[in-house]
Amino acid sequence: MSPMCMHSADDDGCVTDFHTVHYGARALGGAGLVFLETTAIMSNGMIGPGDIGIWDDAQVPGLAELVKTIQRFGAKAGCQLGHAGRQLGVPGPSIAPSAIPFTADSPVPQALDLAGIKQVVEAFRQGARRAHEAGFDVVEVHTAHGYLLNEFLSPLANHRTDEYGGSHENRYRIVREVIDAVRSEWKGPLFVRISSTDYTEGGNTPEDFLIYGKWMKEQGVDLIDCSSGGIAMVKVKAFPAYQVPAAELLRRELGIMTGAVGLIESGRQAEEIVQNGRADIVLVGRDMLRDPFWARTAADELRTAIPVPPQYTRYGSVWQRSQPPVPSAPMTES
Repeated sequence: MSPMCMHSADDDGCVTDFHTVHYGARALGGAGLVFLETTAIMSNGMIGPGDIGIWDDAQVPGLAELVKTIQRFGAKAGCQLGHAGRQLGVPGPSIAPSAIPFTADSPVPQALDLAGIKQVVEAFRQGARRAHEAGFDVVEVHTAHGYLLNEFLSPLANHRTDEYGGSHENRYRIVREVIDAVRSEWKGPLFVRISSTDYTEGGNTPEDFLIYGKWMKEQGVDLIDCSSGGIAMVKVKAFPAYQVPAAELLRRELGIMTGAVGLIESGRQAEEIVQNGRADIVLVGRDMLRDPFWARTAADELRTAIPVPPQYTRYGSVWQRSQPPVPSAPMTES
């Protein structure tokens, strides 16, 4: 399950009962890895009101209980660390690499100075520490969708003339520092979500991410999660699996594992992507919001068996409910 904003945390950025039910249902429904929505590393990094936070130690106990719920129902739990940058969705001043608003009607963000950049990097490090303490299985650094780290990577949003702007190496510098900081606290699987193209002339393309992705691999990133867009308000021509070519390109050229996203709506479609070596995993977003049991629907479509809670079998009993899940045969018409 892809990270999908729910905006349902309490005023302190802590998880609520909604999250327990929402994410627990997807774990029960058969998803192998359930990503929470972006967890904000700073209070000024929220995409919108009600975002889950990971900027304070007081947020860890609730996250830990949510992780246990996801794991208890058979899935791994993923934490995406992010900062909204100039797309701050709550009242207050926003930050960015340069004082360039997202749109003509958007507030002008404050350009980060060197001390501010260090604070951001440290916040990612502390977020990784808290993710470890909460018991997550996977951490993902969010460098996509027009948010802060994506803004540094994109020449459309980064007009800096210091060591954090200009060349590919300079625009990547904060991402390099963030990955190193996260790796100092997090020893488990590390993903990075990218926007493989900005869909705008002068912006990043998948070829730029052959450069960035090489550096990510060298830094110990395990998988690049290939999304796209968000740096500019453009109309994207979306179609089934439209973002998969970027995952395929990076996997083939860099020899790094990739994740595919974007209008992947059926089990057959997902299986084609994986079996043909176009990506290593498939992440499903909106279709899994519509159907918490999307994974089971996909398994039935592919006529394969996946573990099923015994309570959901026709032979469910008190004894069976105490046993581990068992494989089920594909459903047939009765």
